[in-house]
Amino acid sequence: MIIKDLDDCRQITAGDGSLLRELLNPLTEDLAVRYSLAEARVGPGESTRTHRLKNAEVYYILAGSGEMRIGDETAAVRGGQAVYIPPGAVQNIRNSGDRDLVFLCIVDPAWRPEDEAALE
Repeated sequence: MIIKDLDDCRQITAGDGSLLRELLNPLTEDLAVRYSLAEARVGPGESTRTHRLKNAEVYYILAGSGEMRIGDETAAVRGGQAVYIPPGAVQNIRNSGDRDLVFLCIVDPAWRPEDEAALE
């Protein structure tokens, strides 16, 4: 059985500028899954850098509100919503609220640094 406690996961500043804690990644531990799972945080008034991933990604918004941009589309997002981001899509998210925007990032296949490209 594998159980991860978020408080035990090292926090890093991700390539897109969000604060990230990776919970699961089959590339760094023995897991029978293809995807990686991380929690991200973006502070009030802040945005992630515009970037793209080689792989498909899903954001599941846990708390807060923001504005998601994928390609030429922009939409408001809030807790309880899931956002699908196609492989190679230009993306960023902006926190439009007054508290942290907190979301899960699910990347399939699992996230690797070389699969992400900063665009700004």
